[in-house]
Amino acid sequence: MSASTTPALPDRARAFRDAMATFPSGVTIVTTSDPEGRWWGFTATSFCSVSMQPPLVLVCLAETAECHPVFQQAEQWIVHVIHPEHADLALRFATRGADKFADAGFVADDEGLPRLPNACVTLYCTRHAAHPGGDHTILLGEVRETVLGEHLPAVYFRRRFHPLSHV
Repeated sequence: MSASTTPALPDRARAFRDAMATFPSGVTIVTTSDPEGRWWGFTATSFCSVSMQPPLVLVCLAETAECHPVFQQAEQWIVHVIHPEHADLALRFATRGADKFADAGFVADDEGLPRLPNACVTLYCTRHAAHPGGDHTILLGEVRETVLGEHLPAVYFRRRFHPLSHV
């Protein structure tokens, strides 16, 4: 999401990336903790529902992400659908080497996972599967609990965050 962290792309990949930027999507921050209790997380716009029975969602994580090895092993994670006020936080979680949780407002849930209290939607997931997907890993999580917040979500379109309005 940040131009400063994006390596130069060949023409075909750049065209594909530009095309995907024209597809509006929600923005999520996905969090977990490692066996030592250290918190990890990343920003994802590649997120969607997969199944109602059982309730499954998927999120895609770049293999080059610092947190990739942790999520490869994680049995639980939390998907937070963010609102526009979280845009800076989403950019931080998309930046390699950033101190992602510093003064970010996360609190530990009952399992010790980092939870963002005022997210639009919070999905508590248990690992269902992980699949290779090109240069990403597709993480499938079974949703064991859903919390709906009060805010409208942010929409990411043409590399910018946009608010929704009530219709």
